[in-house]
Amino acid sequence: MPQQTFSISDLASDFDVSTRTIRFYEEKGLINPERRGQTRIYSAADRIKLKLIIRGKRMGLSLEDSKDIIEMYQPEHDNSPQLIKLINKIRERQVLLKEQLRDVEAMLAELDDAEERCVQALAEMQNTQSKTG
Repeated sequence: MPQQTFSISDLASDFDVSTRTIRFYEEKGLINPERRGQTRIYSAADRIKLKLIIRGKRMGLSLEDSKDIIEMYQPEHDNSPQLIKLINKIRERQVLLKEQLRDVEAMLAELDDAEERCVQALAEMQNTQSKTG
């Protein structure tokens, strides 16, 4: 049974990314398609790597982190080190996002207070003007 292959256009369409993005990942050594002349031929393994890269990007992992984690995968061996590294990266990202969330919540509270003070000041000004006008 022949191995399934994909063109760069297939992958770009499947993952809703540009062909330029895929070529960038190739330049960074994240995926390595076979070449037939100028044509890139992507394997099922390349497709899986691209899916993992995009998932890692959505989770906020750097391309270097994604590359390290993907390269740790060894189908015939214990992949505990790979999973532990991914768990640690996920936890680091969670801590960062929780800090950012606290910062955003504090900023929203400050904006709410400032807005309320402005609304009160405007109401007082309008009340004063209506009494004197």
